[in-house]
Amino acid sequence: MYKILVVDDAGFMRMTIKNHLSKAGYTDFVEGEDGAKAVELYSAEKPDLVIMDITMPNMNGIEALRAISQADPGAKVIMCSAMGQESMVMEAITLGALDFIVKPFKQERIVQTVSKVLPL
Repeated sequence: MYKILVVDDAGFMRMTIKNHLSKAGYTDFVEGEDGAKAVELYSAEKPDLVIMDITMPNMNGIEALRAISQADPGAKVIMCSAMGQESMVMEAITLGALDFIVKPFKQERIVQTVSKVLPL
């Protein structure tokens, strides 16, 4: 089964993502609350996919993506962002993010995006 690292500084958002993906059949999750934790957990847990917010304290999602991609060029990362962060989204894609999801999102959108990367 796939292991998914969900990183967002808002606990309700991590829970929402996990709930949506659980309904679709994904069951193994690891959670982090900021970019620094994301880098640490990626190294320790070796997840199959990272779903990460861009705007977070301590280390933002762009910095964390850069660190994860340097450590593992094959890392699979999907970024989440609120509306109006297009320049950051483009930077994330340039750094190797596979896709991005604009918040707020519908369940179908996140499941569709994840299933393209990790087919069940």
